[in-house]
Amino acid sequence: MRKSEFWISWRYFLGGNKERFVSIISVFSILGVAVGVAALIIVLAVMSGFDNDLRDKIVGSNAHLVVSDNFGIMFYNDLQENIESVPGVVATAPHVNTQGFIRTETAIISLYLRGILPQEEVKVTKLKKYLIAGDFNSLDTDENAIIIGEELAGVLGLYVGDEVELISPTIKDIIKFKVAGIFKSGMYNYDLTLAFISLARAQELNNVFNVASGIGVRVDNLFAADKVKKDILFKLGTSYNVRTWAELNKTFFDALKLEKFTMFIILSLIVLVASFGIASTLIVRVTEKIKDIGILKSIGVTRSGIRNIFILQGAFIGIAGIVSGIIFGVGICLILKKYQFIKLPDLYYLDRLPVYLSWQDISCVSIAALLITLIATVYPASRAANLNITEALRYE
Repeated sequence: MRKSEFWISWRYFLGGNKERFVSIISVFSILGVAVGVAALIIVLAVMSGFDNDLRDKIVGSNAHLVVSDNFGIMFYNDLQENIESVPGVVATAPHVNTQGFIRTETAIISLYLRGILPQEEVKVTKLKKYLIAGDFNSLDTDENAIIIGEELAGVLGLYVGDEVELISPTIKDIIKFKVAGIFKSGMYNYDLTLAFISLARAQELNNVFNVASGIGVRVDNLFAADKVKKDILFKLGTSYNVRTWAELNKTFFDALKLEKFTMFIILSLIVLVASFGIASTLIVRVTEKIKDIGILKSIGVTRSGIRNIFILQGAFIGIAGIVSGIIFGVGICLILKKYQFIKLPDLYYLDRLPVYLSWQDISCVSIAALLITLIATVYPASRAANLNITEALRYE
């Protein structure tokens, strides 16, 4: 591409006093692209904010990896030492999973019970940070202590110190537990159906001794969990099941990715509509510049050169719209992130709109918008390139 083609295209893009109508169309085309790009950036930033916040809450309530065995893990202390020797592993904690029903005078609700060792659990999850009432370490001192979620406490009207009855399918007798703490993870299902008891008590409910359902593993890099998983399997052998946080919540995160991709496609239609404005602008420009095209061809400018001139002009319109859209979209996101003036209804687990700006998302939006813009220039530029010199200069 020659420098002369660039400057001619730039001149056409700027227009002149006699081309105000075309310039107005160009301005509207730029605004259309800008609105589409800004909308994409804002929506993707909000969806990324929800994605990151949900991921933090899910991972905060669970370990980064879970090592389990189909028949339970005996002598789990030795296994913990082996896992902790794997590079990238920060800490481990055993747990026992069981189920039961919690009963009060007014209601009965099924529960997913997790038996833990508090001193080790705090190393792999954020459960202690989620505690809003009570004493987390009471699970060590009182075998009948139970920590329940805020939603469950609200449904049953329970407070710290209240007694509840636990019905287990493996034990005939009804066991009385004392509410030792209430946690709030921010995940409705967890806060309603998950409760924590001591590891020894959970083993008793499952009629096992010195056996864990699994071992939670915390790694130094959340996104390196897959690599650490492979190292753990190499260390322990394939007789154990190792699942990462993404695999444990695969359906949920896949749904978020699909939703984000769908919104990207839908909002890209705004840029697509704006591209028709760019095509219209170039068609009008070609019509106005028939004489110029004839002169350029008569002095030796090739068809590809003419084509490049009008493709560049469309690219300038697209780039101007993309840059304006990025500035506007990023600006709105920064304002939403700083002032958080949009409040969410009680239906959501957040009271403010989460915003996370990803330069990867911004780059994808910009590239997609530029490609759509360039495609819109193909027909007008080809029409100009195929114009016959005689026809162009016929009335001159």
